[in-house]
Amino acid sequence: MILKANSALRDSWTDDELLECVSLLPETKDVVTICFQAPSGRPFGFDAGQFITLELPVPGGPLYRTYTISSSPSRPLSLTITIKAQPDSIGSRWLMDHLKPGMMLKAIGPTGVFTTTEHPASKYLFISAGSGITPMMSMTAEIYDIGRSCDVVLVNCARRPSEIIFRERLEHIASRVEGIDIKWVVEERDPFKPWTGFQGRFNQLMLGLVAPDYLEREVFCCGPEPFMQAVREALSVLGFDMDHYHQESFHPPEGIGESTPYDAAEDDSLPQEDELAEILFDLSGVKQSCPETETVLSAARGAGVAIPSGCTFGVCGTCKIRKLSGEVQMVHSGGITDDEIEEGYILACCSYPRGKVELDI
Repeated sequence: MILKANSALRDSWTDDELLECVSLLPETKDVVTICFQAPSGRPFGFDAGQFITLELPVPGGPLYRTYTISSSPSRPLSLTITIKAQPDSIGSRWLMDHLKPGMMLKAIGPTGVFTTTEHPASKYLFISAGSGITPMMSMTAEIYDIGRSCDVVLVNCARRPSEIIFRERLEHIASRVEGIDIKWVVEERDPFKPWTGFQGRFNQLMLGLVAPDYLEREVFCCGPEPFMQAVREALSVLGFDMDHYHQESFHPPEGIGESTPYDAAEDDSLPQEDELAEILFDLSGVKQSCPETETVLSAARGAGVAIPSGCTFGVCGTCKIRKLSGEVQMVHSGGITDDEIEEGYILACCSYPRGKVELDI
């Protein structure tokens, strides 16, 4: 299907319409970019850096996985995600092995606040490792497409030069404008291929070399949690104002898990294991009793009520549902806005019922 140029004038795509896979492009080993379009031809409206949650028809029931959008909102007729299949991955492996052009998938979103729209600045420093480069690709491409003067330093760390995702595309962008500077850091070079860039693990010394004026920049960081922790510590030690540091992760910080969010003995106001709550799933007509220390999502699963979920610790917003009555204690990580909370919405994965609670599901 060829989309007409005037489709950009139509209403934007919403997640009540399935996404159609139109192509799969290999990037590096075990990394693929998947391009989606709306069958209706509607353009996509999102902020660079946001993500979507895909419903994947894996054996045993639908699986929900969250992926950052790697395309730019300045090119709205398609939407891409760039995925890397880890050895223990289920969702990404299914996409690589089974998704074909013409297949349709249900998606939720886009959403997320890890965006330059939320944090406008005159100078940016994008730091990423591995597939954490995907939101940086979207942000950098949008800045380039806008065509105004800019000041962006993009640093990406990879194991080897051959594993750098988007290398050619980003180097092309940087070659066309003066305000976008690209720095690659690798742990080791590829055999029989010279490497003249940075080599080793990203550290304070490299930070000063790649962006001497880092104290003046808005910093965005994305990658594995140990990598982001190292970046945070380096910036903090060097006196960076951490109010200007932003990070994206779909993995819980070390020590945080769905089953042990509280030490209830420390504070009587926290949910108590020996106190029972009762949840009414209104549309399903199901009632479920559970300890106050059990999440709404866990209780729903125990009652056989399906609530879509992704990260399970309050970031992606996939499990957002409306509370009709009652009280919950919610400890989220940015997956819901204050306005949505005001309207009665909660994230089931990180909400703990208090007494009787009625939900619109």
